Amino acid sequence: MSLEELLADRLAQAFSTVAGEPVAPAVRRSQHADFQSDAALALARRLGRPPRDIAAEVLRAAELTDLCSAAEVSGPGFVNLTLAEPALGRLLTRMAADERLGVAPSAAPETVVVDYSAPNVAKEMHVGHLRSTVLGDATVRLLQWLGHRVIKANHLGDWGTPFGMLIEHLVDLGEAEAAHELSVGDLDSFYKAARAKFDADDAFKQRARLRVVALQGGDETTLRLWRLLVTESERYFLTVYDRLDVMLDAGDFYGESYYNDQLAPVTDELDRLGLLRPSGGAACVFPEGYTGRDGQPLPLIVRKSDGGFGYAATDLAAIRHRTRDLGATRLLYFVGLPQRQHFEMVYAVARQAGWLRPPARAEHVGFGSILGADGRMLRSRTGDSIKLVELLDEAVARAAELARRKNPDLDEQEVTAVARAAGIGAIKYADLATDRNRDYVFDWQRMLALDGNTAPYLQYAHARIRSIFRRAGVGVPEGAPVIVGEPAERALAIALLDFGAVVRTVEATLEFHRLAGYLHTVAATFSGFYENCPVLRADGPVRQSRLVLCDLTARVLRQGLHLLGIASPDRM
Repeated sequence: MSLEELLADRLAQAFSTVAGEPVAPAVRRSQHADFQSDAALALARRLGRPPRDIAAEVLRAAELTDLCSAAEVSGPGFVNLTLAEPALGRLLTRMAADERLGVAPSAAPETVVVDYSAPNVAKEMHVGHLRSTVLGDATVRLLQWLGHRVIKANHLGDWGTPFGMLIEHLVDLGEAEAAHELSVGDLDSFYKAARAKFDADDAFKQRARLRVVALQGGDETTLRLWRLLVTESERYFLTVYDRLDVMLDAGDFYGESYYNDQLAPVTDELDRLGLLRPSGGAACVFPEGYTGRDGQPLPLIVRKSDGGFGYAATDLAAIRHRTRDLGATRLLYFVGLPQRQHFEMVYAVARQAGWLRPPARAEHVGFGSILGADGRMLRSRTGDSIKLVELLDEAVARAAELARRKNPDLDEQEVTAVARAAGIGAIKYADLATDRNRDYVFDWQRMLALDGNTAPYLQYAHARIRSIFRRAGVGVPEGAPVIVGEPAERALAIALLDFGAVVRTVEATLEFHRLAGYLHTVAATFSGFYENCPVLRADGPVRQSRLVLCDLTARVLRQGLHLLGIASPDRM
């Protein structure tokens, strides 16, 4: 239990005694004390009493003597709480002895489906896939650590009319040559060559259209060629995921084709429920509350006028499968903000059909775009999308140069390891440290800086702490009590004890910039502690205590960065 949760629990009991009903104490950090509650102000209106009187009565009823050195009413009725240093020491000692750093697994674990990354078969992964992949991966790590059953769903674009031209291009190249081209990651060239032939050659275009019919009809030869495309693309995607150090693997691919045999039953069920309506030859659902600019109801196209199924049919089939068959109660979709309305309409229809009913719920976890220095979508100098692999390679190369400059004593093997951790970490952290609802400007200099809110700064802070133990040839004093005396110790203690509350907030909100900002605060606060509180030059119990504080800080940084999907080298 975090400090905030502990104080809230004590105050909640006192507020309930005073009000005669449950009251959320609304405890938060304060500039006027360590923590503050303003719940008395809102309660005053309900009870018809002055808020200062309510706050004073709450403090008389609250059991705070073992936690607080001061608890007082201030202003119009705020409850200000200043923590006692012995209490901070006890809580930190307990946190240091816990391998989970005081963060217990969720009391109500759920089955959570995380739908993220979702590249297209036979197309290169580019910078546009970065945010979904990185945010989704951090979510998987966090929720798994908190004890939830997490199902990773990589919703590949592996079906549809483009596969006619792709398969025909494969046939023209020959299977062996096509497999080689795809396996080395030259997916863009393969796709562009197929597209160019489709646009320029009428005979090829006709063959491609016939191939689509054969694919959808289950022709064995066509399906075998389609599987070759999918298999080689998946193999390449896995190399990208390995380089990016995310947890997606071969068992997580759930392409659009996975739901093919469920599309007709989904459509039939919607029809039986009276939700399907004809519109322009298509079969649609019109979820309530969604209208176009002309004020007319917006359709969600389930079956197109040509008899094929729309994207919405696949999305609905996925929800139905995930709630009915997998037993998921939380569905998370990491897709850019422009797709928000589409997913909200899909969720609305799923609720109407009864496939998404409490406790099950679906969330569109939207995000903004990555911009270049000109404020436009990040692209190469030629105006093309930047390949994700090329971006990662450049990050590692830049980080290697930085590592050699910063620490000439590192051998090449160490430089390689540090460069990968710092380069990949810098790209991920720049993304995660930004409010996901906002766009951000991609800036190499800023994201690789060793100061400021960056991954290298946090990684260096962790490595610096580990070097204290390495240089002194000492270990962590097992079971040594933490003593909080100096102001810098106190500041670090309170920052460390916030870890659990921050993790719980991110579990609910999926706002990873809050965890990133917290880790930066911890690292900066530790810097102040290290400058003002001698560690190895201290004596006896104080030395032991400060060594425990150093180790605890390193563990919090390491665990926090791990939840973000970022490595923490011991040397940099």
